[in-house]
Order: sequence, then structure tokens, then C-alpha cells
Amino acid sequence: MSVIAYHASHEQHPPSALLRYAVAAEQAGFQAIHSSDHFHPWSERQGQSGFSFAWIGAAMQATTLPFSMVCAPGQRYHPAIVAQAIATLSEMYPERFSVELGSGEALNESITGDLWPQKEERNARLLECVQIIRQLLQGKTVTHNGLVRVREARLYTLPATPPPLMATALSEKTAAWVGTWADGLITVAVEDEQLQRIVSAFRNNGGAGKPVYIQIAFSYAGSEKEAEEAALDQWRTNFFAPDVLNDLSKPTQFDSIASHVRLEDIAAKMLITADPERCIKMIRHYVQMGFDRIILHNVHLQQEFFIKNFGEKVLPYIH
Repeated sequence: MSVIAYHASHEQHPPSALLRYAVAAEQAGFQAIHSSDHFHPWSERQGQSGFSFAWIGAAMQATTLPFSMVCAPGQRYHPAIVAQAIATLSEMYPERFSVELGSGEALNESITGDLWPQKEERNARLLECVQIIRQLLQGKTVTHNGLVRVREARLYTLPATPPPLMATALSEKTAAWVGTWADGLITVAVEDEQLQRIVSAFRNNGGAGKPVYIQIAFSYAGSEKEAEEAALDQWRTNFFAPDVLNDLSKPTQFDSIASHVRLEDIAAKMLITADPERCIKMIRHYVQMGFDRIILHNVHLQQEFFIKNFGEKVLPYIH
């Protein structure tokens, strides 16, 4: 049975509001919470960027659901600090937390002032970070000299069971690579044929039997017009190739390149609707594809309506 999760979008909402939404999502019947992790939003119009690790501690205390989040160790986050944060959350909330590790985007990571590496080096750095985090979560003392440096680090607060270290992948090549080391995969909704290649690449290269999550961005509102306006306003910056999305460093750059994106361009790549039946059909499709967790990200800013409406008209009819 697929778990249906609510996506907490830190780039779109202040953390105080997201805390209310997480509580409401559990009450409405969502079965998990997924968190983004941004230093900058994708767009000046989104205009938020709360600190995810701090927020998750509060949100997990306020709910009983499992949580997951995307995190990019290696530049903005030192891997030993990531390991410490993971260990702390997992000690407080046993078997409720997992993390999906990725190589990151310049939008968030280049704030350190360090050189933003090419993809191959970012992947190599990510793998070093994963190895460091795993060793620290096992209680080992770690010294490492490579693309990241660690000197005699040891975690004294450890969870009874180390949480899964999953991975992000948006391409077949990356999915095949992370299959060799990750405890699971998260990807995003794209055309079915491409999506199946990504999942197969992961499962055929060490990921067989491991959980696979999918995050779906869509725009849902009380009217079609409102859903269309929200999609264009909030998410037109997010439909470019990964190489573009990964290397731009400022929200204003995203706004600039997306200035000519039309509503029909967005509608070709994401569901925009006011019809609960279309949402049920969309979610059932990914259930049938076998995803273990389906993360629903409604890009509309009116989350109270979305959560309540889905709790009444969508979630009870998925399975």
C-alpha cells in the first residue's frame, strides 16, 4: 500500500504556517510529511526559506507521522553536522525520520562562497559525505581527508536504529549510481516512460527491494482559474533542465529565465485542476506504478483549503 504524504514547501510558506499545515495534514488523513530544504526560494514571489532541520523537530513533536526531507551535505552543510542532526531527530522520534541525500543546487549551496563544482565532483563529494554520515551514525570516530575534511569526529548521542539514508535522482544515470549505495530513492513526476527508466535503473543497480518515493507537484484550488493563476505565479520557475536548475544561484535568475513561460507550457507538465476526481485518478496512477510513498505538493498558497478538501474528497478514495 502506497503511503500518501503531504509536502511542506519551505520556499513558499513560513515555518509557523507549515507547522499548522502539518498538524492539519495528519488530521485530514495524510500518512507522512515530506520537507523541502532551501536557503533561497526558487522565486522572489515565493519569498520564504525556513531552516528545515529546526522545523522538523517542532513538527514531529506536534504530530505522530513519519517525516522525510531532502538534504545536500558537503558545502552548506558539513556531513558531521548533518549526521548529528539526523541522530538527534532519530533518537527523539525513533523510526519516524528518514533523509534523502543529493548533490544540491547552487541556489542553496553557493552561499558559502566556495566554488560550485561540476556535477561529477558534486557526486563524488556526496558519496564521501554519505560514507562519513553512515560511519558517524554507527558510533565510529571519523577522520577523513578528501573533497570534505573531518577530524576525529564522533557522535555521542545515537539513535537505537540508524535511519535510512535515501538518495535523490532526476535522471536514469544518477538513479543507477545511487542504487549502489542508497537505502532508497526519491524522484519527481515526469513522463511515465522516463520515470520507469529512472526507477528501473535504481532497482537494477542495487536498489531492488528498497523503497522508492515520488514527489508530485500540481496546482489544485476551488476553481480552475485560481489553480491556473497559482501554477503560473508559484511554479513557472521549475520546468527547466536539471543542469539549468542546478547551476543558477539566485532567485532573480530563475525569475528572469521563466519570464516567458506560458500557462500552456506548465499545463503540459503538471496537473492544474479544481476537480477532485482528476486528483484521485492521478494519485491512483502512481499507486499502480508501485511507488512506496507518494508525496503531494500542491503549489497553491492556500494550503488550508487543499488539506481540508483532500481529506474529504480525495484521500478516502485512493486505495
